[in-house]
Amino acid sequence: MENLERKRVAILATNGFEESELLKPKAALEKAGAQVEIVSDRTGNIKSWKDGQWGTEVSVDKTIDQVSQSEYNALMLPGGVMNPDTLRKNRNAVSFVKSFFENHKPVGAICHAPWMLAEADVLNNRKVTSYGSIKTDLVNAGANWVDEEVVVDEGLVTSRTPNDLNAFCSKLVEEVYEGKHEEQVA
Repeated sequence: MENLERKRVAILATNGFEESELLKPKAALEKAGAQVEIVSDRTGNIKSWKDGQWGTEVSVDKTIDQVSQSEYNALMLPGGVMNPDTLRKNRNAVSFVKSFFENHKPVGAICHAPWMLAEADVLNNRKVTSYGSIKTDLVNAGANWVDEEVVVDEGLVTSRTPNDLNAFCSKLVEEVYEGKHEEQVA
C-alpha cells in the first residue's frame, strides 16, 4: 500500500454530500497516512445525505476563503446532488477546483461531483465517468465520457456511484501517492 505521510488532501463539500462518498475516501486516504481536511462554504458542521434523508454530520476544518491549493497535494470531491450543485455556484469553490488542475495536482471526483469539473472548465479532451444523469453536461463541457467503474486520466480520478467506491479509493490513493501529473491541466 502507498504511504501518503506528509501528503495533505482537501475534501471540498457542503450540506447534501453523499455520505459514503466523503467518509470512505477520507478513511482510505487517512489509512494510507494522508492528512485530510474538510473544506466548505460554511463553518461548523455539514450534513450528509443518505438514503433520501439527512445523515451524518462532519466537522468543517476550513472555509473555502481560508485555503489555497498550495496547502494541499490533492483534492477530492464527493458527490450527492445537492453538494456539487450548491458549490458550483460559489466562485471561490470553482476557482479552488481549477487551481489544482493549473498546478498539475491529483483530483478525485465521484458521482455528481464532476459537475464541479464542468463548472471549472477543466474537462476538455479528458476521459471521465460520472453518475449517468450528468453525462450530457460533461460531454457538453468537452469530456470524453465512458461508463466504467473508475477512470484515471493523468491524475484525474472519476467514478460513477457509491458502488464504485472501492476502486475509486484505491486509484485515488495511488494518484495522490504519484503526485503531480504534467498532463493534469486546466
